[in-house]
Amino acid sequence: MNELMKMHFENKRREFLRGSVLGLGGIAMGSLLGCGSKNADRKAVQQVAEEINKPLVNPHFLPKAKRVIYLFQSGGPSQMELFDYKPMLYSMHGQEIPASVIGKNRISGMVSNQYSFPLAMPAATFKQHGAAGGYFSEHVPHIAAIADDICVVKSMFTEQINHEPAVIFTQTGNQLSGRPCIGSWLSYGLGSMNDNLPSFIVMVSKGGGDQPISSAAWSSGFLPSHHQGVQFMTGNEPVPFLNNPQGIDRMDRRRALDFIKGFNNIQNEVWHDPEIESQINQSEMAYKMQMAIPSITDLSDEPQHILDMYGPDVMTPGTFAHNCIMARRLAEKDVRFVQLYHLGWDHHGSIASGIKKATSLTDQPSAALVKDLKQRGLLDDTLVIWGGEFGRTSFSQGKLTPEGFGRDHHPGCYSIWMAGGGIKPGMVYGESDDFAHNVVKDKVHVHDFQATMMHLLGIDHEQFIYKSQGRRYRLTDVSGDVIHNLIA
Repeated sequence: MNELMKMHFENKRREFLRGSVLGLGGIAMGSLLGCGSKNADRKAVQQVAEEINKPLVNPHFLPKAKRVIYLFQSGGPSQMELFDYKPMLYSMHGQEIPASVIGKNRISGMVSNQYSFPLAMPAATFKQHGAAGGYFSEHVPHIAAIADDICVVKSMFTEQINHEPAVIFTQTGNQLSGRPCIGSWLSYGLGSMNDNLPSFIVMVSKGGGDQPISSAAWSSGFLPSHHQGVQFMTGNEPVPFLNNPQGIDRMDRRRALDFIKGFNNIQNEVWHDPEIESQINQSEMAYKMQMAIPSITDLSDEPQHILDMYGPDVMTPGTFAHNCIMARRLAEKDVRFVQLYHLGWDHHGSIASGIKKATSLTDQPSAALVKDLKQRGLLDDTLVIWGGEFGRTSFSQGKLTPEGFGRDHHPGCYSIWMAGGGIKPGMVYGESDDFAHNVVKDKVHVHDFQATMMHLLGIDHEQFIYKSQGRRYRLTDVSGDVIHNLIA
């Protein structure tokens, strides 16, 4: 972002806040109580919303997508058991992987002591689906049924081989914690489309597995902290401490916020610290969410056939199915970025049963989300992404036995899929070798994926820059190319 434009915006915002006698909360409260002219109140509230949520980056070109729903499958889904059909693995099951295939690729410490690397055939059968004839595993029948609506990318690769740095790399463009994640970049750059809900919401499903996920994956890094992801928790109270304590009514909360805001504004005039404005913003958002969240989380207005489409777990808060229908409801409210994390894809052993469990929880809800968005006319401008941080090895981790086997981490080749938001539907992009070990056609690096996503949202990733501690940063760091062949 242009430094002069940034300075002009910040100064204009401070002047507006200083000139508001009652502050933002007073204006909002006046509107709620009906004080003064309704038209004047409405105009004042609209002006407040425009000042707070004004995007810092004017789109560099016409966006195809307005919002993103990212279904992150944490742990490393195996491409061989899902979307990348390799007949060679069946015929060479048990044979040593050719040295020329492994080449100079990294292997993790978990297989560094292995003297043998036997190929393992997929624990799945495959069939072709859709007009493009893409192959889909028996484990994802619902996703296979929407083959004509999605684009499968089989040529993804990354630089990280362990979970934490790989997840952070996918979400922030760098393997080290402390950088802003995708959702924070978009919240900062494009602003909010809903005044009563955060622009960036995160949900972590329960029941998937024990592989931990760090909150650094939805951190705002060096961006103002009100751009970090707001995590909806499992259970009946998705946002803890949102409700007023016993004996405190909404009027009391409003007066307290206005009183605290007065002190914050005084401090802000002295220090001009963006974190003070973040505190003001977060307090106001929490106040608004008290009214907005209950209506979002109440599924009683959903028709039974819609609930059935998402599967039997949809009414259980915290499940992946429940989070998927929540993501659709948030998309309807124009939340800019919704991130769903599902654990349970780290199959170092017993991959046959592990992949079956993971897909039983995620296949139907993932497909239902795409179908639901499509039938409501939201898919055209909502980008849906499904994928993890890396793939799995085509050889067995540990001893290959008839009873079962596992697969280790593999950053050199993996598969994801995307739908809507300007992505070409019904397409299979990229190609791996006969062992799903190396990309041989149309490589897509993580930074390429991020650059393409931002392009769909109208942002030139090379121009969207934030200066921190003397250095100019961007989501894609110093690399990344838009994959125009993926764009409709």
